[in-house]
Amino acid sequence: MPKNLLLLPPLSASPAFRVPRAGPAPPPAMKAAHTAKYGVFSANSTAACTELAKRITERLGAELGKSVVYQETSGEPRVEIKESVRGQDIFITQTTPRDVNTAVMELLIMAHALKISCARNIIGVIPSLPYSKPSKMRKRVSIVCKLLASMLAKAGLTHIITMDLHPKEIQGFFSFPVDNLRASPFLLRYIQEEIPNYRNAVVVAKSPDAAKRAQSYAERLSLGLAVIRGEAQCTELDMDDGRHSLRMVRNVTVPPGLELPLMMTKEKPAITVVGDVGGHIAIIVDAIIDHVESFVLAAEILKERGACKICVMATHGILSAEAPCLIEESSIDEVVVTNTVPHEVQKL
Repeated sequence: MPKNLLLLPPLSASPAFRVPRAGPAPPPAMKAAHTAKYGVFSANSTAACTELAKRITERLGAELGKSVVYQETSGEPRVEIKESVRGQDIFITQTTPRDVNTAVMELLIMAHALKISCARNIIGVIPSLPYSKPSKMRKRVSIVCKLLASMLAKAGLTHIITMDLHPKEIQGFFSFPVDNLRASPFLLRYIQEEIPNYRNAVVVAKSPDAAKRAQSYAERLSLGLAVIRGEAQCTELDMDDGRHSLRMVRNVTVPPGLELPLMMTKEKPAITVVGDVGGHIAIIVDAIIDHVESFVLAAEILKERGACKICVMATHGILSAEAPCLIEESSIDEVVVTNTVPHEVQKL
């Protein structure tokens, strides 16, 4: 797996640089701004979140902030800050375990506690931002990511550092800066160092929506590109829920000589692979691997087209429900994800 993404330590001055002569003393306000301290806090006490916070503090040569995060018997999260944070820039690390809602509330409560404790800036370090997938308006469904952005700003956050937002356009939901880091350098290095004969590989997009990401990987590795388009044929459940039924048209008075166009259902095109994968290693790339049914179906199609090996690579390995079991029983030979989402070793 790719190495952990850590914050680099502050750069030290090189002996080759000339030390400037002492100038006039800066104003008190400017001097206070330059000597402002920072702190790193863990938003929960889980092993994954604590480990991330400790690795960051070790690289920075700092100490982990003193706080207590616990749950009442009623299940309500409680946060207590055990040291002064007045005038400091505070970084809150928060991983996303299985209980996403509890993780969000812990982050909100800690941010608000730091805000009322007079912290200067509050920066959230969230490797995998929750609720990033429902980012479009569909019928009468809430845009949860926009709601979460408003809640984080209201709680006191002034900055967020995250990885591979899906989609990256949701940065516009936030009223403060968002640093969207990329995991592609680590995944590209893994392909070059760990996949034998990777020059015989083809980067595959499992849908036209993922073609842009796949094209970026293919160009940087100088490999071929393939795109899977189309959908599986309709099932009985698809027909029952009415998604393919004809649109209802109310009785409308039509002027003489004018004919209304005939309303027809949208047919699903047959699944096809655009590109040659025969005899090649197929590398399917995406941002998130959660419910793996689409990846399993893509692997079966690629096997039928003659792919000799199938590898799936993603930044966020959520792997919900029975995803690991489905992967074991599928045609997928290897799955590579980063550690933005913590997992139990026994499960994988």
